[in-house]
Amino acid sequence: MSKPIVITSRIDSELTQALDKLAARLKRSRAWVVEQAVARYVEEESEFWAFIQEGVDAADRGELVSQEEMEAWFESRRHRAVAE
Repeated sequence: MSKPIVITSRIDSELTQALDKLAARLKRSRAWVVEQAVARYVEEESEFWAFIQEGVDAADRGELVSQEEMEAWFESRRHRAVAE
């Protein structure tokens, strides 16, 4: 396990109260709740940006769908959904 690093941040009093209430409900420290929140945020944002990069890389390789192809695909899906 790596050595913890202290990070300082400012949050308003309402958010602090909500954080403390959640920490008490979970029987955890404020620091633990904040660490979990930051870890979740970093994971979700990293996944999002990896997804974006996939699209950029595909476009760079020329793997594109034309407007007409996309409209045709959408219409076929719409007709299929109406038929069901």
